[in-house]
Amino acid sequence: MSSSNTSGSSPLTFILTGIPGLLMSSYWLALPLCCLYLLMLLGNCTLLWTIKTDCSLHVPMYHLISMLAVADLGLSLSTLPTMLAVFWFKSTSICFEACIVQMYFIHSFSAIESGVLVAMAFDRFTAICHPLHYASVLTPSLTRKVGGVIFTRGICVVLPVAVLIKKLPFCRSHVLSHSFCLHQDMLRLVCGDVRVNSLYGLTAVILTKGLDCLTILLSYIMIVRAILSIVSQEARAKAFSTCVSHLCAVLIFYIPLIGLSITHRFGRHLPPLTHTLLADAYLLVPPVLNPLVYSWRTKQIRRRILILLCRRGA
Repeated sequence: MSSSNTSGSSPLTFILTGIPGLLMSSYWLALPLCCLYLLMLLGNCTLLWTIKTDCSLHVPMYHLISMLAVADLGLSLSTLPTMLAVFWFKSTSICFEACIVQMYFIHSFSAIESGVLVAMAFDRFTAICHPLHYASVLTPSLTRKVGGVIFTRGICVVLPVAVLIKKLPFCRSHVLSHSFCLHQDMLRLVCGDVRVNSLYGLTAVILTKGLDCLTILLSYIMIVRAILSIVSQEARAKAFSTCVSHLCAVLIFYIPLIGLSITHRFGRHLPPLTHTLLADAYLLVPPVLNPLVYSWRTKQIRRRILILLCRRGA
């Protein structure tokens, strides 16, 4: 096979994989997948619409929740075309350029979501550790600027990954491990030197999600110290309850991400099903669960949604 990105006049294509050991033509797999995507779209769009239409929610905390919903939508919609093509239409091939585009958007929105979780950790830190300065520190203007920085970082940090991988020769099997394109999965199929790509990818992950995870951890160390210094147990419980939704979002996002990163680098001996389930959990679980968590845990959002449902029912 040619060592370039094309073989004769035929463009390079990759073969996507469904769930190892299960038939892709099974509609009992495709139907739950469609339900998950519909639930994700309904949950995140409802969250965005509720925050947009209720003026009392136009404060920094809910602006950050809106950013999280946008990142979740982007992450899910990046995988939607190939996931449905593989499981519903049994179409497993994807051209090289489309694979790079999908990989770029998946990793960009993942970096954006990680950045939003950091901003939300800072929001909780300021609210609990410096409550008197909360309104003066976290202004709507600052929130918009922070959002702009987060989205710019996510867009720019992944761009070299797409540029570098486009120049590599693919001359091995073109079968990917997932039903979507990921950077490490594509590098596995390269027959040339991938040290630069691998090093930059690792550096980008460390400087984004690695630092983000460390920042969130340090924020919660200071938050816990501040909560423990409160004398009243009722006040402690109330302060901690304001962090539960964010903690759930952090765990939902980072646990599958860390598991997937470890298995990609050190778990080559593990069965393919392990890699597939971790990747699917990393990309599908947060966008589905985050709106449910914030709708359930945030009283203002829950009340607003119930009012809207009652009006429609009437």
